Formats: sequence, C-alpha cells, structure tokens
Amino acid sequence: MRLLALLSLTVSLAASQQETLQLDPAHTSVTFTLGDVLHTVHGTFQLKRGTVQFEPATGKISGEIVVDAKSGDSGNGMRDRKMHREVIESDQYPEISFRPDRVEGKAAAQGKSSVKVHGMFNIHGVDHEMSVPADVEFAADHWTATVHFTIPYVKWGMTNPSTLFLRANDSVDIDLAAAGSIAQHGSASRNPVK
Repeated sequence: MRLLALLSLTVSLAASQQETLQLDPAHTSVTFTLGDVLHTVHGTFQLKRGTVQFEPATGKISGEIVVDAKSGDSGNGMRDRKMHREVIESDQYPEISFRPDRVEGKAAAQGKSSVKVHGMFNIHGVDHEMSVPADVEFAADHWTATVHFTIPYVKWGMTNPSTLFLRANDSVDIDLAAAGSIAQHGSASRNPVK
C-alpha cells in the first residue's frame, strides 16, 4: 500500500514539473502579410527575446515573447517609413509582446500537438486578450511551434496606411515559427536546438 502511494506521489510530482522553453532568435521567424487592392505586402520582424515556463500537467504557462517593433521590414523603404512613423509608431512603442497565461488542449510530452495559447498581446502600448492556435512539437531537448493569427490593427487604434491609390486591409496576418531548447525546472539547461 505504501509503495502504491509512493509511486502515485512520484508520478504526480513528475507530471506537475515545470519546463522552461527558451526561444532561439536564430531559429525563430515572425512574418506579416497585409493585403491591399493591387497586391499583397509581405514582411518580417525580428525576435528580441523569449522565455516561457510551462506546466504540461496543468496547462499553466507564463513568461514573455518580445519582438523588436523597429525591425519591421517589408523590403520597401518608403512603405516601411510610413509603417514605423504612422502605423505602429515604433519609436514610441519599440516592442511588441505576448504574455501567455494558459494552454487550452493537451500538449503531448513527445511528438506533435495542436493547442490554443491564451494570453495578452501588447502592441502600440495596449494589451489585447487573445487565444491563438498553435501546432507544437516536443522532443527530448528541443521544441518547435507554429502560430498563425490576425491582428485587427485599425480596430485596435492604429492608422490604416492606405493612400488615394492603394487601399490596405484593416487587419494583418501574423505567422510565428519558433524553436528553442527545453530545460526542466531546477536542472541544467539542455542543449539548444541545432
């Protein structure tokens, strides 16, 4: 009887163990897509930093993923100056961040899973509650995730960059492809993703 209780306690403690997921900027990409009447604009942002703590057993997650707003680049200097000065105002709001608080759905300890990550998305100095779909994959020493979501930037108080001849959509699609290392709470960091 004591052995069963001890085994149960051991399994319970292992299941509630917290993992630290470190995002690797060299293996993480943030892209945006903005449609307009004549063509679609594609661009990128650079990850600044990102670390999250995740408890697989409870779905509790915390931490922060931070993107450098000033790194926004669509490949057109004039368009990018307009984006930085008039839309995201990156001099005043130099960071875009996501602070997750819970995972909805079950993330497998090994292999692929589809979940939703709930948290607060901060852009242009304002927090917005969001729940975004994520495809995640966990291995022994690293993890990957792909996330796609839409930001209704005009509804959220930012300026539409449309001109007399070009009419841009009022929302922008964001794709995040992240990868990094895993460390168990209280243990040494595992090897980073290769």
